[in-house]
Amino acid sequence: MNALEKKFLGHLRTRRLVEEGERVLVALSGGPDSMAMLSLFCAVKPLLHIGLAVAHCNFQLRGAESDRDESFVRDHCRLLGLECCVERFDTLRFAGEWKKSVEETARILRYTFFEQVMEQKGLTKIATGHHVNDNAETILFNLFRGVSIPGLRGIRARNGKIIRPMLLFHKADIVAYLDEKGIASRSDLSNFASDYDRNFIRNRVIPLIEERFAHKLMPSLQRVSEQAGELEEFLELYFENLCEREPGLSLVDGKLDVEALKPLSVFEQKEIFKRALRDRDAPVDAQTLQKLVDLLGSQPGKMVMAGGQLRVLWKEGKLSFLRD
Repeated sequence: MNALEKKFLGHLRTRRLVEEGERVLVALSGGPDSMAMLSLFCAVKPLLHIGLAVAHCNFQLRGAESDRDESFVRDHCRLLGLECCVERFDTLRFAGEWKKSVEETARILRYTFFEQVMEQKGLTKIATGHHVNDNAETILFNLFRGVSIPGLRGIRARNGKIIRPMLLFHKADIVAYLDEKGIASRSDLSNFASDYDRNFIRNRVIPLIEERFAHKLMPSLQRVSEQAGELEEFLELYFENLCEREPGLSLVDGKLDVEALKPLSVFEQKEIFKRALRDRDAPVDAQTLQKLVDLLGSQPGKMVMAGGQLRVLWKEGKLSFLRD
């Protein structure tokens, strides 16, 4: 094993991302990141006694190039003796029907497919190839969208069954590893265009910042990510305990207790409202949260709209979250 493979093994063990004997589904696009991840998993497989399978999504967004990616992945898995599950999606049609961006549509299709494969094949974890640079892009993207401080956590190393074991590696590490091993990969030329926001951040924003502040951006964003993650964990525990002490702060039958909410700080009120909105599958944004805080400062009988078709009405000492 080379140095990167040893580091990968140590990371899996230290963070307990994969336990011995588990069966892992590797998301393989054919690009450098996922190709490196598959090679790393193959290197540690005998030591962890894990099973591997591969999943590839053909989103049919780049014509013949998408099909060549699929063929490349199938051929590579055949050489390695790994099962390869492939699904083709009419992504543009779904995006139109769902009224979502192509990026968001592809994400939903991708993870729905992964869940189906896991269930069918008896797999326990899904591994994706996100790395340090991806995390930096995500943090900046979230910052420009105006998320709260915990939202600056970026990409999680573990989120349920999904693991990102490459988050300790930089893009340069990955490219050097592929060169050393002589592993081919496919390049998605659309990644070099700046049409999408993430691509613009990757291709234009980050290089400009790094030109001015050499070797400072990635470590700084990594620290922000770690601290935001620690804060998020603290807040989850804090609000769990708070809602246990004050049952009226938990959404029961679509209602929150006004008298339980009023003594709280504005920050606490907003955090309770965030959880209530998520419970009702409603979007969470700063404007909606402020409207709900302002509602508490008004009087019974008042109502605000909380995104789409969700109404929040102050009636009989409760804030009722009602669907039209």
